[in-house]
Amino acid sequence: MKWLETIWKVLKISDLRAKIFFVLGVFLVFRVMANIPTPGISAERIKEFFASNQLFGLLNLFTGGSLDNLSIAMLGLGPFITATIVMQLLTMIFPALEKMYKEEGEAGRQKFNQYGRMLTVPFAFIQGYAFLTLLLRQGIISDLSPMSHFTALITITAGSMILVWLGELITEKGIGNGVSLLIFAGIVTAFPNNARQLFLTWDTANIASYLLFFAMALAIITGVVFITESRRNIPVSYTKRVRGNKIYGGVSTYLPLSVNPAGVIPIIFALSILTFPGMIASFFQQSTGIVGSIANSVSGFFTNQWAYGVAYFILIVVFTYFYTAVTFDPKTISSNLQKAGGFILGVRPGPSTTQYLAFIVNRILILGAVFLGSIALLPTIIQALTRVATFQFLVGGTSLLIVVSVVLETMRQIRSQLQMRDYDEF
Repeated sequence: MKWLETIWKVLKISDLRAKIFFVLGVFLVFRVMANIPTPGISAERIKEFFASNQLFGLLNLFTGGSLDNLSIAMLGLGPFITATIVMQLLTMIFPALEKMYKEEGEAGRQKFNQYGRMLTVPFAFIQGYAFLTLLLRQGIISDLSPMSHFTALITITAGSMILVWLGELITEKGIGNGVSLLIFAGIVTAFPNNARQLFLTWDTANIASYLLFFAMALAIITGVVFITESRRNIPVSYTKRVRGNKIYGGVSTYLPLSVNPAGVIPIIFALSILTFPGMIASFFQQSTGIVGSIANSVSGFFTNQWAYGVAYFILIVVFTYFYTAVTFDPKTISSNLQKAGGFILGVRPGPSTTQYLAFIVNRILILGAVFLGSIALLPTIIQALTRVATFQFLVGGTSLLIVVSVVLETMRQIRSQLQMRDYDEF
């Protein structure tokens, strides 16, 4: 088979083999960190809390179970992702940041990323403090002395920064994007436990449900791969330029626009927005008067599966358009094409190209937004149809999108490495 031949080629190339083993070694360090408990904290009711809370359950999935173990890596790469998103949003407010990120080349991006790493430290400290405070108020962990509390916060912050460092080591010395690979490792960590649970609860009377579940999972994964790889190619031509005796340009290429340019960010944003009011309402449900009535109404709304699902879907669509507007600027792309002597066939350079790109992006985003919203709701729908609770990341949600994206990107990088060596040998 072709994939076996590819694996054999990878193992024969010492440099590529060393990179893959380095990534696996970092994964091992990550799993060790995920099982080292935070000093001063003992987890007793924590697993029940994560099973009942959707947002923290998602965060626990991303950290590979580090959160419900209350390990030193309990926050995972969440603070770094938050800091990166905030930095990208700040480029809309501060022109100097936008210029640094978009116009100053590799040096500007490195400086921009350094600011993101610096911002990760306060975010990790604040998120750790908020999370420990929530667990204390819920009675999930016992009271901590001020010194124990401070030690735990410093340890949690250091654990997040170590993971950021490990992710950058993978990017620099391994293969693929380090942050994405660590998140991927955290998600697939749940696979052995899910397999064990399925084996222990196996019932031959439900074999039809199992077959239906895995058939639907295969169809959904195929659809996710198809949409993730889908592009809208816009033909671009470059004018010929004569310099001396040489002619430059005159070639035709295309500008690829992804059907889902926002990735999984809209799902994370929507889930955070929906979960936050329910968490706040849970603190005031025991109150009397109008405060208690409002809190109970809010909790009732978010426990209604239909209301929650509709609101979830709408927010994902809205955030897909919002995040794409932040990260994709048709005016900048139009300006860069014009500077390079490129133009879209049948469209005038300048404002007309900007309007055309904005029209195309908004049109294909309809498919991308509906796709994201559908994928986010599929695990609940599939579980209701098949009654199979394990392997939920196989049938949709943020985790499936991340797993598919990381696998595809890593495969592309491995293929490019192999092609480079084939060219060198030739």
